[in-house]
Amino acid sequence: MVSLGQRRPPPGDLASLSELDEASLLGGLRERFLRQQVYTDIGDILVAMNPFQPLPLYGREVSEQYRHPQRGTLPPHIFAVASRAYHAMLGHRGGGPRSQCIVISGESGAGKTESTKLLLQHIMNLCKGNSQLEQQILQVNPLLEAFGNAQTVMNDNSSRFGKYIQLRFQKNTVRGAKLSEYLLEKSRVVQQDTGERNFHIFYYMFAGLSSEEKEMYGLLDPSLYRYISGRFGTQDVAQRWKQKYQEVCNALDMVGFQEQEQVDMQAILAGVLSLGNVTFEPEERNGSVKVSEASRGWLKAAAGQFGVQEDELLKCLICTMSVTRGEQIQRFHTQQQAEDARDSIAKVAYGRVFGWIVCKINELLAENVDPEVELSEIGILDIFGFENFAVNRFEQLCINLANEQLQHFFNHHIFQMEQAAYKEEELPWETITFNNNEPILNLLLAKPLGLLSLLDEQSAFPQATDKTLVDKLNSSFKGNLHFQPGRGRVLGFSIIHYAGKVQYTAGGFLEKNRDTLPANVRGLFINSITPLLSLLFTATISRTGTLMPHVKAKITPGADDKFNSTRKQSAGAQFRHSLMMLMERMYSANPHFVRCIKPNSQKEPGVVDSQVVLLQLRYNGLLETIRIRRDGFSWRPSFEEFAERYGILLVKPHVSLTKESCLEILQSTDLTGWICGKSRLFFKYWHQEQLAKYVERLEGAAVLIQKVFRGFRCRKSYLKLVAELRAQAQRLQEEAERERSRQLAVEAEAQKRISLPVPMPRKRRPQPCTHSPDKSPQPPVPRPRSKLTESTPFDNFLDPSVPRPVLGTEEQTREEVKMRKCKRGATIRWFKETQARKVMQDDGAFPSWLHGMISRREAENLLIDKPLGCFLVRISQSRPGYTLTYRGEGRCRHYMIEMQPNARYVILGEDRAHASLTELVRYHQTVGIQPFMEILTVPCGQKSNESLDYEELECLRLGPPEAEGEAPPEEQPCPSRPSPSRPALQSGAAAVLRHVWFRRTKDCQKEESLDKSRTKPSSGKEIGSQRAFPRLHSSICLAMQEIQQFSSTTLNTSVQNGCQALSIEDVEPK
Repeated sequence: MVSLGQRRPPPGDLASLSELDEASLLGGLRERFLRQQVYTDIGDILVAMNPFQPLPLYGREVSEQYRHPQRGTLPPHIFAVASRAYHAMLGHRGGGPRSQCIVISGESGAGKTESTKLLLQHIMNLCKGNSQLEQQILQVNPLLEAFGNAQTVMNDNSSRFGKYIQLRFQKNTVRGAKLSEYLLEKSRVVQQDTGERNFHIFYYMFAGLSSEEKEMYGLLDPSLYRYISGRFGTQDVAQRWKQKYQEVCNALDMVGFQEQEQVDMQAILAGVLSLGNVTFEPEERNGSVKVSEASRGWLKAAAGQFGVQEDELLKCLICTMSVTRGEQIQRFHTQQQAEDARDSIAKVAYGRVFGWIVCKINELLAENVDPEVELSEIGILDIFGFENFAVNRFEQLCINLANEQLQHFFNHHIFQMEQAAYKEEELPWETITFNNNEPILNLLLAKPLGLLSLLDEQSAFPQATDKTLVDKLNSSFKGNLHFQPGRGRVLGFSIIHYAGKVQYTAGGFLEKNRDTLPANVRGLFINSITPLLSLLFTATISRTGTLMPHVKAKITPGADDKFNSTRKQSAGAQFRHSLMMLMERMYSANPHFVRCIKPNSQKEPGVVDSQVVLLQLRYNGLLETIRIRRDGFSWRPSFEEFAERYGILLVKPHVSLTKESCLEILQSTDLTGWICGKSRLFFKYWHQEQLAKYVERLEGAAVLIQKVFRGFRCRKSYLKLVAELRAQAQRLQEEAERERSRQLAVEAEAQKRISLPVPMPRKRRPQPCTHSPDKSPQPPVPRPRSKLTESTPFDNFLDPSVPRPVLGTEEQTREEVKMRKCKRGATIRWFKETQARKVMQDDGAFPSWLHGMISRREAENLLIDKPLGCFLVRISQSRPGYTLTYRGEGRCRHYMIEMQPNARYVILGEDRAHASLTELVRYHQTVGIQPFMEILTVPCGQKSNESLDYEELECLRLGPPEAEGEAPPEEQPCPSRPSPSRPALQSGAAAVLRHVWFRRTKDCQKEESLDKSRTKPSSGKEIGSQRAFPRLHSSICLAMQEIQQFSSTTLNTSVQNGCQALSIEDVEPK
């Protein structure tokens, strides 16, 4: 059955083109791009063109507009894709709750990474859970960009790894996140082509670290380091890198990395750079190699930064130890082998640091819910784009293989599944041809004769070379239409991908696939005194190449020398397994596609290169995509699914899940353009939103009915309760009247009697009122609201004659009071033991803005007559933490301050972590608090100097010591008058005070002997906090002195030689 009718497509939808050819498609994209409309729809697929400039399209106001976007009312946007995926995950778009995935594809430099950040930003805005987890998830991207992105000739911020972010939701609230990483380009650590750079983090460290921190890590001038090619950047670029380093440090703090972990990690990165400067020269005696005299200092520095012995590291570089029949054999390396061993150590060390960062993020962002609770999921795939450089190596082959797999996934969902359904349902349909890349995947992935399988086979032979590999490929794929042997003297081959022909250089294929690690290196680093490095090499590597730090690898005697030979997975096999797992996740979810387009190769804003764009449109198959989205039916539910979801539209119970019910439902609506098949219905991509509007209308009516009924029921209960209270009050009043009348009658009767005078009874002395401990207290009466809010009859019963309602049983009330007292005591104990010294000023007193443990109402009453912007910080009564109370326009705002496990302070919902509470206050005296951007101005002082509002903490205030033999604090008078009713608290406070005083004295002496306290101006570390150092800090300093001394000696020698040459020239006759 066909329902006739047409729907006018929304603006910006290319599926509405009347003339469908390449010229009209290119013209439509160009026109929109030049008007700064960088987003265009193809049905439910988004095309995003990289503007190469910031645009005002992503502010909070725009994000709010796309919370519930209606198709056709708003222009296409990346936020609309995020909203569609989020509401589909919740089951608001025509189906039940189901996991979703967003696939972002395009070539390098098309804007995939920025699109990922915008999707995450909008999804977190949709959650509105007001939890710190959302901010932590948003900090993951800048952190991974620093360690996994680099500048290439095609892109200044190119992702050199792939990532799949899984957001876990319980109903509409995010509960956790998991990150999967794929194929980090480790070879970039030791070698970069012309016009390219190393990973961003190395440049950020040189630009962002202070001179003291560079000395601590053992970093000298960046022009000295071979691994960054001795190149740095201009002053403007360095300033931008410094800002990026601040963001990275803040992201590490926000996510939850400990300070010592950050120090150890940066020491390892400095060790990688120092190791790259170690050079070798042949030794004439035995044909072995030795470290050159000029690089001995660099070797010592690398050993200190790694936390290992210098001679042990040297052994790993210049020789190999093996055990044969119980005899230890030492084989010396050639100069090339020694350099390869050096580079292998650097690559493996950096790769494992990156893997540890990903594992740590997953550990810190893991969902904390009951395992039996079912969670929904939104996955976002941001993977390296298709690459075709002047020289393409093993990494480019793997990258292009991943893009082939993504293109096949796109074709499968858009073309194959859809047209197969039309054929199965016998619908009239003209088949649309598309570029099927399945033969290319078979060429690369087939077993046992695929390219990766042959590469693994050759890697297993110790005598195999890159030439034997190329010969094997040429003989195996002779006659294959997608494989071409290399021509000329170049050792390589070519593959005709879906996006074009790419020529690969085979040099280094076997070495990179084997991913070798010098023997004994693993044992050396396991025994490192740097815990992080030891952890990295103790961990197990999974089948997909993922580091698993909490699963220790089995270490058997003699395993170090054969560590590489017993390794089960090559780099290619690991990548293939990870790609298979990624595809399984994506096929199990409902996909949304974002196709990124690069407008020109020069990265210039406002310029469209027609040939560049047209090539991308062709190999992406966008012309065929438009045709199938215009003529096809992208939503194909079965009769049962449709009737179960939309049976509510018939407004009758027990709708049967049959074809007739589905037709009845559709006939009750105004939908047109759908088709009924043999077992399912076929809808256009816009029909889901139209049906959702019908359902929302009924849901709104249901909510209105519920509202009226609940209001009626509550009013009825309220009137009944008021009547009972009035009847009870009247009954009590009548009883009181009867009692008064009875007393008057008794007195009148007594006066009538005539009797002898009787002596008056002796009056009892008033006994003291003793409360038995088992007698439960009276239920508390709610206190009135603060002075900023007018009291209402619902706060207290203002009429004392009216009986008060029962707030709960005496047992419940007693338990609540006991629980509050326990929480209060625990919070006070937490503050005294962990926070008091951090908050105290140099003079031993608390800051004027700290007001102890006061309630919300007391804080508001203190600020009632204060100016706008006045603030105070109070200790929370129910949890370990603080609350910042701010005097705003007409009201007070309360911001929760959380203390993270890594001892960083964060205002809930903010994106910046602080090393101390004082630093947090200083920062927000210049930068407003989101979302109202309120700036702290005047601290709210205490009520008076004699009567402080933190009674429990006042005895912790310390005065400045007057002499070396100062008495402990319990012998000093308390600054305010002690309360005689609390001797236990005073003695406890004195004990804590003594502990704090001795610890403060000891720490002060220690700090005087050390250098200036560690300050990261970039990361906001508090001046005066205890400093974290690399484990072998003294060895690093000695190595740096040796390097500088050798450099100065070499310079002086060259100068003297030059002077002698000049003097000889002057003396000799011409």
